[in-house]
Amino acid sequence: MPVKFQYNKTAQQQLEKQLNIRIRALPTLQNKESALRLEVKKAKDEAGRLGREYEKMIKKYDQMSALWGEFDTSLIGIDEVHLDTKKIAGVKTPVLDRIDFYTEKFSIFNKPKWYLDGIDLVKKIASIGIEREVFHRKMELLDRARKKTTQKVNLFEKVQIPGYEEAIMKIKRYLEDEDNLSKSAQKIVKQRQQKMEVAE
Repeated sequence: MPVKFQYNKTAQQQLEKQLNIRIRALPTLQNKESALRLEVKKAKDEAGRLGREYEKMIKKYDQMSALWGEFDTSLIGIDEVHLDTKKIAGVKTPVLDRIDFYTEKFSIFNKPKWYLDGIDLVKKIASIGIEREVFHRKMELLDRARKKTTQKVNLFEKVQIPGYEEAIMKIKRYLEDEDNLSKSAQKIVKQRQQKMEVAE
């Protein structure tokens, strides 16, 4: 989209002002983009690590599936997941604060001995799964912000800054041509007046 402008000094000054704003903003946007790119990678790596840990824990206890069939799943559940927010390069991202689990009371004499270990295991697996989801969400938010920032950097670098520079150059050339034409016209008028004075 070409820059719209008029061929006068006021338009030139306005374009120069807009150009300077974009030139000053570009390094900040580029820094934000690289910071977001780094944070997206960190979140992706952490989500991947948590995913592998989750899968490892699930596989580790697969052979005990017969025991898990006996486990009373109503004994434990998630009461509430507490999230905080943290700003990273101007983007609000979720941070897992804590998970509140509820456990129903049960008689340890009437249930198998491993139920307490089973409850701890369920808590660990659920915590890892929830934390992984939080990192996935964080990664999505940061990646969306990075894409928008990249678009803005490209818009400034490849479209707006060159467009403003070109428009300013056209205005300068036009004003220089106007000035030269005006001076030439003044010279011609002056020469005619001198010829007329000599002829009289």
